[in-house]
Amino acid sequence: MRRFLLAVVLPPIALLAQTQTIEVSLERNQAGVWKSIDPGLVLDQGDLLRFRFRTSFEGYLYVINSGTSGTQSLLFPGEGTGRNNRVQAGKEYFVPSTDASFRVAGPAGHDVIYWLVSPVPLESSPAAMLGRPETRPSGKLIPRCDDSIFRARGLCIDSSAGPRNVGDQELPNMTKRELQIVQDKDKSRVSSPAGLSGPVIYEFRVAHR
Repeated sequence: MRRFLLAVVLPPIALLAQTQTIEVSLERNQAGVWKSIDPGLVLDQGDLLRFRFRTSFEGYLYVINSGTSGTQSLLFPGEGTGRNNRVQAGKEYFVPSTDASFRVAGPAGHDVIYWLVSPVPLESSPAAMLGRPETRPSGKLIPRCDDSIFRARGLCIDSSAGPRNVGDQELPNMTKRELQIVQDKDKSRVSSPAGLSGPVIYEFRVAHR
């Protein structure tokens, strides 16, 4: 892979006792208009993306991208994507939080994007919580159209893309939590019926040609 698949494109000039939830949707810029898309949609080179995010609890959001070559980068917070990563319960956010966007580039495959919400700011790099690059699934996934999913002509939906629980080997430095993930149209809801006293982490796979 030449570089990590999602690159920041600068403009020219997301703990309570009840069920805790995180809502996230993927949006693509189409002719200057941002539209929510199916999280399994296989994207094309040059597509511009952003995420819409909301959580039912307060914390600090970190977004890490793991590319197909094993290259890893902190997408958010960052100089081009926004420095303020504190999220409040019930408030909607965009990632990037600036007017920037992410551009799809590089060889066909899946970017594995890790979303981590911590109740307190992390003192060390969030990447230190992940396992070795070779244990991550990004380089092993090839986008495929799922013929069992009925879609309009011309759309390719990969059912392995979108939000997922993190694999056993990917969190050597964190307590693994099984989260419930429900897809509601173009919005994904990640939840835990039990209160969470530590960081919450899940992955969002972005498939592209």
